[in-house]
Amino acid sequence: MSTRTASKGSVLVSGASIAGSAVAFWLHRYGFEVTVVEKSTGLRGGGYPIDVRGTAVEVARRMGILPRLRDAHIESRRMTFLNADGSEAAVLRPQAVTGGIEGHDVEVPRGDLTGLLYGAVRDEVEFMFDDSIDVLRDHAHGVDVTFRSGVRRSFDLVLGADGLHSRTRELVFGPERRFHHYLGYCFALFTMPNTAGLSHEVLLWNTPGRAAALYAVGDSDELHALLTFTHPEPPYEVLRDAGAQHDLVAATFAGDGWDIPAMVAALRDADDPFFDTVSQIRMPCWSSGRVALVGDAAHAPSFLTGQGTSLALVGAYLLAGSLAAHRDHTAAFAAYERDLRGFVELNQAQVGEGGAALFPTTAEALEQRNSRLRGLTTAPPGRGRAAHTALTLPDHRPHGPSSGVGGPHGDGAHIREPQAHGRHSG
Repeated sequence: MSTRTASKGSVLVSGASIAGSAVAFWLHRYGFEVTVVEKSTGLRGGGYPIDVRGTAVEVARRMGILPRLRDAHIESRRMTFLNADGSEAAVLRPQAVTGGIEGHDVEVPRGDLTGLLYGAVRDEVEFMFDDSIDVLRDHAHGVDVTFRSGVRRSFDLVLGADGLHSRTRELVFGPERRFHHYLGYCFALFTMPNTAGLSHEVLLWNTPGRAAALYAVGDSDELHALLTFTHPEPPYEVLRDAGAQHDLVAATFAGDGWDIPAMVAALRDADDPFFDTVSQIRMPCWSSGRVALVGDAAHAPSFLTGQGTSLALVGAYLLAGSLAAHRDHTAAFAAYERDLRGFVELNQAQVGEGGAALFPTTAEALEQRNSRLRGLTTAPPGRGRAAHTALTLPDHRPHGPSSGVGGPHGDGAHIREPQAHGRHSG
């Protein structure tokens, strides 16, 4: 346990997410008193695979968790694209499609990363599970919080790390629809039995406007399954109705071949289904008063970019570092946003190079995509997408041996591609 002469202030973090636990880690390192509130009864284990790429790998290294992430690395070996009849369209190394760098970036089950982050701070930070923020009152001297449990407490600052559908953002900035940018797809995630014996691979089936994926993490007897489809408007009316979600998916994929009937049936019987729109969060400002947002709550890029986890880790690092470097929270929040926004917008703009290109909506676009994929089968290994490594982290070094607390030192973060500051994914 690190020694601290005095607290730099109290911070409530809403959400024991990747962004939430990571920002708690760094805030504690810099001498803050941290409380994390999480609406779930505990951490969720397992989970679909996520990627830590580019600049975020360096954040993981500075946290001291990179060796364990490498131990948990899934090492997917093959990605097979299938036509509507189940025949092969192309077979590639996954990195050729995702823009990852083999031997540098890591891919792990989501629960492995959240477990590592939680384990790094659980003895240093207060966690309040099975609770959430109900009311916030921001004033000149702090933030008064009433929790769903009825408990009332005050904090110097509140950070919302509570995801795409952030309650903190709604309380402080208003309804989600103000910032919700729908990308034209819906998706369902769930697990199902690995009856085909798939190992270290992904199968991706396509027909115009609809796609399905089966993801084998190692040699598990369980597969992570994805069904995604285009939809003209966000179906808000079904987002809170599991039965309606299944009915929509079943109707959309009715008549499709390959393993689609078995997948739709497995979705109906799954004990872990997750349905949502494919969307980004775009906000003009990520802070108000003594409250700031981090991770998907501030700038969800959508799974089409594959960068949600990486942006969360980088954002948590920069936000905590800015709070440690500035006495005034207003200046700290401004520095955090100045350092991060260009990187976020550059990565949000990668939708066209990422998942959206995997899910064509017309027969012509699908054939063009398959032609590009077949060309990649003989291409040399890539260097990854420039957007993943575009941000150079500031140098965070201890103030001195007697302080016991590390803090930011030197210049802030900067984007290596100057034009990124002016780019916007819209």
